[in-house]
Order: sequence, then structure tokens, then C-alpha cells
Amino acid sequence: MKPEVRIFNRLKFHSLSVFRFVILITALLYNSTAYSQTVATVKGTVRSSKGELLSGVTVQVKGSKSITQTDREGFYIINSVPLNISLSFSRLGYKTLTLELGLLATRENTQDVELSFEVQSLDEINIREKFNGSNFKIIEPKEFAAYPSSSGSFESLIKNMPGVSANNELSSQYSVRGGNFDENLLYLNDVEIFRPLTITKGQQENLGFVNPDMASNVKFSAGGFEARYGDKLSSVLDVRYSRPDTFSLEASASFLGSSATVKVPFPNSYIMAGFRIKENQDLLERQNLTGNYTSKFSDYQILYNQDITPKLNFSLFANYNIGKLDVVPGQRDTDFGTSDEVLKLFVNYDGRESTQLESAMGALTLAYNFSNISSVKLISSFTGISEAEDTDFLGLYTFDERDGLGATNGGSLLGRGSQYDYSRNRLESLIYNSELRFYQQYRKSFLEMGFKIQNDQIKDNINEYIGLDTTGFSRPGSANWAYTEVIKEQNDVNVRRINAFFQNTFSINSYLTFVAGIRANYNSFTKEILVSPRFSFMYYPDNSDDLLLRFSAGAYSQAPYYRELRNYNGTINPDSRAQHSYQFLGAMDRKFDGLGTRLTLTSELYYKLLSRLTPYKTEDLKVRYFSDQQSKGYATGLDLSLSGTFAKELESTFRLSFMKTEEDILNDQYTVSVGPGLPNKVIKPGYLKRPSDQRVNFGILFQDRLLQNPTYKVHLNLLFASSLPTGPPGSQRYEDVFKIPAYKRVDIGFSKDFADPDSRVISPFIKKYFQSLSAHVEIFNLLNNKNTASYLWLTDVKAVQYAVPNYLTFRKFNFRVIAQLKSR
Repeated sequence: MKPEVRIFNRLKFHSLSVFRFVILITALLYNSTAYSQTVATVKGTVRSSKGELLSGVTVQVKGSKSITQTDREGFYIINSVPLNISLSFSRLGYKTLTLELGLLATRENTQDVELSFEVQSLDEINIREKFNGSNFKIIEPKEFAAYPSSSGSFESLIKNMPGVSANNELSSQYSVRGGNFDENLLYLNDVEIFRPLTITKGQQENLGFVNPDMASNVKFSAGGFEARYGDKLSSVLDVRYSRPDTFSLEASASFLGSSATVKVPFPNSYIMAGFRIKENQDLLERQNLTGNYTSKFSDYQILYNQDITPKLNFSLFANYNIGKLDVVPGQRDTDFGTSDEVLKLFVNYDGRESTQLESAMGALTLAYNFSNISSVKLISSFTGISEAEDTDFLGLYTFDERDGLGATNGGSLLGRGSQYDYSRNRLESLIYNSELRFYQQYRKSFLEMGFKIQNDQIKDNINEYIGLDTTGFSRPGSANWAYTEVIKEQNDVNVRRINAFFQNTFSINSYLTFVAGIRANYNSFTKEILVSPRFSFMYYPDNSDDLLLRFSAGAYSQAPYYRELRNYNGTINPDSRAQHSYQFLGAMDRKFDGLGTRLTLTSELYYKLLSRLTPYKTEDLKVRYFSDQQSKGYATGLDLSLSGTFAKELESTFRLSFMKTEEDILNDQYTVSVGPGLPNKVIKPGYLKRPSDQRVNFGILFQDRLLQNPTYKVHLNLLFASSLPTGPPGSQRYEDVFKIPAYKRVDIGFSKDFADPDSRVISPFIKKYFQSLSAHVEIFNLLNNKNTASYLWLTDVKAVQYAVPNYLTFRKFNFRVIAQLKSR
């Protein structure tokens, strides 16, 4: 039986088991619920006037003891209330809202509300918005529609957040405050999301997981996150798909792909579904390797939510993601070096490269409200991922030196030869887990606890090597060929994981909040019991909404996943251990008036004591660990961000980050000769720059409207990231003394919404049928910078090694149309 058939048969078995379990629980709970004819249930969602979901809103039935607070999704529910009530909604920084309601006992009553910001009467009216009071930054999903992005993934918007480093526009991967790609958490409605492991280049990557058209609320933390979140070292991206207010149908199309999303609310349920397609062969062909690129990446998601009873809620989510890239290479012509020493590489290719990634994921959630202040949630999910990589590349190259920049200038031949890349790699992952969470609301605190079990099944078949012939153009298999990076391994890893957390959020008073929690986890591979206490303070001096001080400290442990277990040569290290860090964060959020608008300044100073690490190297997006080595290190830095709305409904952000991270690999050393007859000198390298040591990051996301016609908008995205350390593949970490140059990129977009109410003229047809109809013109890499993803390493006839840059994409024009129909 084929591997792909086996994995999806297993997925089918597990999904059927989960389905039977849900039916059993539903029957038991439903039969135990009785309805009264004199009382009713009221529920709903609370949002701000900006559409943000509001947590911590006090909802009270006046004249009774019935009181609750909205959860993280802005949802509330109160059971067993009289049919005629006065319901009040209050939260600090917002106007209190009181509604007189007449309820029906024979059906559920839904009352969604919108709270307005508190307005103070001074010399002029100022709107004061309170900070969200956590180490998370709120990201508006709707902002992505206007964001000029060549990858088409929502995660590219994360690269504009403070503390985030990125140097590859083709990828949705990012590193945060000195970490690598494997140290970032992603959650959807409290379900942890797992991604493929074998991606080596940005051009192979599928669409990012988050569908921005389905998302209602997105939060991102670059560190100092709470105990309720899992066991990774760097960051959390928390995404919510929530109940839509009205029917919505939205679609988009561009030169690089298309998408469509539908949202349908019902009285006691809702459904939303979306698909996205990316076809970026035209973008890939604008690299220094010409050839025939065939790529297609697709993502399909569906969410169904049903209130079975006033107390019991059922949610089912499914995702299918598939991507395939075929490359038939032609030629490569690369000039590099300096103006005084221009080097040229010319390669004729023969062969093919094919990669395919396929994943299926399902999650089932049951939420039960015992009362207005306590609830329980059961989350079960499975993820199956199948990855295949087939490479047969033969490159015949000449490598020479030209005399200066003139096109006709001659030069000397430095080398010629052949390189053959071969791979037949297969990896299958099956991850399934179940988690039980409990929530309890008290008068001044909110208690959360959870217990989770998980099983990882990984089957990895690696067969790859690189053949080199620097003597001429002989074919593979002749005596002149030398083979390096030969890996032929079959790994079968099964790991069971157990983790739990306990967390309490205390509202000590109106200006001081304290969050304390602890996590514990165990895995059957390392057999370590890891305990991680975490706490944070949020303080509003003088009870001011304009100033928030934050302090966080905690322990973060990351038990090894499969990639951390696999050594550089493909073998599994049975002595692998978890990575540990102790993190400290001090921050200030300040709102003030300036530049004609309301500005928000955020500054965060952090220090990470990395007490135990597994060293690694990165080659483009390929992270390869030295799992048999151990190191200690640190990461420290300062993140600054200034944001404000300089044009109606368009927020601009300026960010600047400084960061330094180093590690000391235990027992690493090498010897050098000091002279004839003298003993070799032993050198201990000490602290080395980590592969993610990017000292400076600067970004601007600026949006504006034309003065004469404000329906025309401009969206400018500028990124600068300083150099990264690197070295030849297979070398030790202390040999990584080379640098990938600074990443510099400018993308710009122009848009026009033809259904904008501020438009001078709106077509009757558009006004009747469209909520929004916008056209977007985009230019990627406006300045046509040559950014480097990685290097091809060559050796000339004098045994001198050269790093030949693999460039990323060049300037590209794109056109998009986005349409949203009016609800009926």
C-alpha cells in the first residue's frame, strides 16, 4: 500500500472515532437538559465600535445576582433569567450600555452589542481607547486585503511586527528575537497547528495556514506569553474564526492566485468556508535560475459551529492543503563580487526537481457552560502531513573572473566542472491530541486550567547526496566524482506527550492586573518532566488609559520535535534533550497626540537566558540541527514601534529593533599549526553569533489617501534587515564567518474601492450588489534589489572557496480585484 494511502486511512479511522465520541457525549448531555417555560437564556457577542471582539466585559442582569464576563472571543451567555430583564454591559474605557429586553422561553435569545469608547468632555472631544493589557499585539485581519505581499500568506504581515526578523519574501516563515522557525506557536480557536518539516526553499512553500478572510481576531506575542500557551521558546500567533454578523461572500483574483470565502449565520449556528489558490511560476521565473516552473498551491478550510442546547456548543473545523512545484531548469548566469573583482558563474542544467506537500487536519470542540461563570471545553484534533522531494539536477558550470564591470571585458578561468544533486525523500507525520480545558470566573479573577495528551508518529525516508567534479564536464559515476552530504536513513519515531497548565488572572484594582501560571510537560522520548512558571504585571499609572507599564518573567521549555531529534547526517540522537530559556521583559505603551493624529508608542526591552540549546545551521529555509551537541547562550534587544492613523481608517506603523544573540557550544575546539616542530595550538571559539543574529531590523508600513480624491489609496511596505552569519554546508558552527548581505525591499500598492461611500460617482449596479469592489495595482521589489536567500559554494583550481549568491525575486507587477457582495 502506498504511504499516502496509509496515512489517510489512519486519518479516516481517527476521525470516525472522534465522531462516535461526540455523538455519545451529545446524547448524554442533551437528554439531561430540561427547559423551563418561565425563564430564558440570553447570549451574544460584544465588540468595540472598531469591530474588535472585547473580552472582560461585565454583563449583568440588573436587580439580580446573574452576572458574567465575556470570554476571549467576546462571547457571553446567561442562563435562567426572567423573560423581561434590564441587561447592562460595562468595561473600563467604554461607555456602559443598558438594554431592556423581552425574551422568549421557547427559543434561544441572541443579543449582540457594540460598545463605544469613553468620551471625556474637554476643550475638544478626544476618544480614549484603553490598551488591551497584555503582551499581545492586535492585528486586524482586514488590513491584509490592502497589504502588498508576493507570498500571498497572511503571515507575511507578521514580519512588520516588532521583534520579528525576515529575509525571504517567498516564505511565510519568520524568526522572533533570536529564535528560529521551529520556535513559533500557531493556534486557531485554541487548537495548535502543525506545519510541514522538509521545506528547504521559499519557492516550495505552500500558502500560510491563516485565511485572513475567515479570521475575526488575530493576536501576536513576540515573548512573555502566558502559561496557557504551549511549549515553544519564541512567539505565539493566536487566531480566532468567530461567528459572522451577517451573510458574506467575498472573492479575489490576481496574477498570482485567487480566493473565495462565504460566511452564513443561522439562529443557533453558523458556517464559513474558504479556499485559496496560489500560482506563482511567473514570480519564480524572475530569479537567477531560468527554467520551466510549474507550481500550484491550494488551501481549503471549513468551520461549522452549532449550539446544541443553551449550554452545549459544538464546533468542527477541517483543513486540506496541497502544493506541488516542478522545476525543469535551464540556465543560470550570476554576476557577483565587487566592482574591482567581478566574478561570473554560468551553469547549464539538465534534469528535474519536484516537491509535493499534502496535509489534512480536523478539529472538534465541545464547550459546555455549567453556569454563567464556569465552563469546560474539550478539544480533539488530528493532523496528517505527507511530504515528498525528488531531485535529479546535473549542472555543468564554468566559473571565471572578469576584468571590471565592462560587458566585453575578458578574464581568467577559475574553474569548470559538474555538480549533481540527487534526492528521494519521503516524510509522513501523524499527530493527534485531546485537551480538556476548564474556565472559572470570579469577581476579580479568571481561572484557567488544561490537560492535554498528544501522540506524534513520524516516518522519514531520506536518500540524498551531492556529487562534485571540479576537473571538467564528466558524467556522474566516473572516477573524477566526489560525493558529499550522503544521507541514507530510515527513521520511525513515535513520541507521546502530556502537558498541563494552570493560570489565574487577577484584577487587583482598576489599574493593576497580575497574571500567574505554571506549565508542566512530559514526553516519552527524552523522559523529562519540564516545569515552567510564568507571571506578568500590567499597571496603569494614575489609572490612566494613555500609559501602560508591563513586566513579565518566566521559564520556557521546548521539548524536541522530530527536526530537533534528527542529526546533521540524518540519524536520530537518542540523547536529545529539551531546550530551556528564562525570559524577562519590561515594556511601556504610551498614547499621545502628535503629527495631527493619535499616536501609540510601544517600547519593549528583553533578555533571554538560553540555558540549554541545540545548535543548528540554516540554508535558505532548511534548518539542520547538530542534535549531538549542546550549547548555552543569550538573546537581548530593544523593540520600538510607533503607529497612528494619518488617513481615515488607514493605520501606519514604523518599527525599529535592535537584537544580539550568541551561543557557546560546549566542548567545541579546533587546532592550528603555529610553526615547524611546535605543538599545535588548541583554539576554543567561545561565544559565536547564532544563525539568527540579525542586529538591526527596520520596517515601515505607510498608508495614505490622495488629497483630491481620498478613495484612491497608497500602501507602502519597506523592510530592512541587517546581515546574517552563514558558512558552507556541513561545516562546524565556528566556521560560519561569512555573511548574507542585508535584506532590503520595498513593495508598493495602489487601490481604489469603487463602492466606497465617499466616491464622487458610484455605478448603480455596484451600489446595489457590492459592499466593496476594489482594484489593486502592486509593484513588488520596487527598487529591484538583489536580495540573497542562500549560497552555492564552489572551489576553484587553487582550492579557494567561493560563495555564489542564490538571489530572491526581482521586480514584479501584480494586479488584484477584490469583491464583497452585499448581504440580503
